[in-house]
Amino acid sequence: MTLAVVWHWWIAIPLTVGAVLLILATIGGYINKVLRPQYPRKK
Repeated sequence: MTLAVVWHWWIAIPLTVGAVLLILATIGGYINKVLRPQYPRKK
């Protein structure tokens, strides 16, 4: 039973990191594809 608790704890770390990176990538992609074309840089 102790092994299950330890395994459960360590699998949560990469899942959490992956979820945070997925959220950041989604926000970055939205900014890049939607907001940047709406407001082009002025030269």
